[in-house]
Amino acid sequence: MMDMKKNWIFSLILILGCSFVYGQENYKDLSSADSARIYPGGGFYGVTQYDGQFSRKKAPKNVILMIGDGMGIAHVYAGMTANGGRLFLENFKSIGFAKTYSSDRYVTDSAAGGTALSAGEKTYNGAIGVDTAVESIVNIREMAEKKGKATGVVSTSAVTHATPASFVAHQPKRSMYEEIAADFLKTDLDVFIGGGYKHFNERKDGRNLINDLKKKGYQVLTDIDSIQLVRSGKLAGLTAPEHTGRVKERGDMLQKATRTALNILSKDKDGFFLMVEGSQIDWGGHQNDMSYVVEEMLDFDRAIGVALDFAARNKETLIVVTADHETGGLAVLNGDFEKGMVEGGFTTGDHTGVVVPVFAIGPGAERFTGFMQNTDIPNRIKKLMGK
Repeated sequence: MMDMKKNWIFSLILILGCSFVYGQENYKDLSSADSARIYPGGGFYGVTQYDGQFSRKKAPKNVILMIGDGMGIAHVYAGMTANGGRLFLENFKSIGFAKTYSSDRYVTDSAAGGTALSAGEKTYNGAIGVDTAVESIVNIREMAEKKGKATGVVSTSAVTHATPASFVAHQPKRSMYEEIAADFLKTDLDVFIGGGYKHFNERKDGRNLINDLKKKGYQVLTDIDSIQLVRSGKLAGLTAPEHTGRVKERGDMLQKATRTALNILSKDKDGFFLMVEGSQIDWGGHQNDMSYVVEEMLDFDRAIGVALDFAARNKETLIVVTADHETGGLAVLNGDFEKGMVEGGFTTGDHTGVVVPVFAIGPGAERFTGFMQNTDIPNRIKKLMGK
């Protein structure tokens, strides 16, 4: 009888544990609808050209690294077609390709991919800021922090999710969301904006990290309209219990969050490092949903437009745009520039091993051309910032 009771308790724990993880990963459900292959078109937005407005200095004072999670060349061109043939990304003249495989898999996940982009070292799938020996690796945000620069992280996922977590935390498994949240308190991060509120205050250990954040001087806000009013000080913007919704639900949150982070970070006389992630391009790929992919790609491009506007005026800022991997094995099958219609086909509901694009503009941009390893991106940024 006692063994049956133990088995029942173990099964209940397993179910609850799986449910918690699934809450973070339920964006991977495939769509079976034929209509999911077509983005019918929508409104176009204007794209500014910034020709000749960027410094040719060799070393940037500020670095903005923008990661389109799951973004391959087909995702970029689908977005370009949907916006009538124009994207802010076209301002970038230094273009390359990054190899994304991890230390233990030909096809990386976002944790190993994020760690490669943050710390400049290949590691195993699932690793957050640790190497293959499960030892912490110093990432570029931490390096910038040690050099006295302000730092920030912005994401449309939970901030405890794989990519943003890789720029903050050091944990052996990406599913350790509460441990990742606790790692935020171990940093001097100036700004972080994204979802994940529940991992800070609805925890198994009973800790309320929101109170701890406030004690460290953070303004903790949950509404993007309030968040965007902040101009100085430390800011923790936690915009959803877990992930934020799709574009149709969250609106222009990513652009507002990017602008807010830049407003705050640019006040540091020593410069700054900012990572911005368009998380849900990946999720549209996982779901084989063309409209989801395109809407998220366009949202990410508008955030790139915010960064470009800042950098064109600032003259001392390097922007690098890339992806951690490609998702969906997307092919663009048909399109109409006048209507903004795009038809796509997917070969998988998961990641693929193809190279991803790298775009750069500003001081030092010429170092990000040609084929490279994903680990080369942060290592080259480190050298530019004066490792």
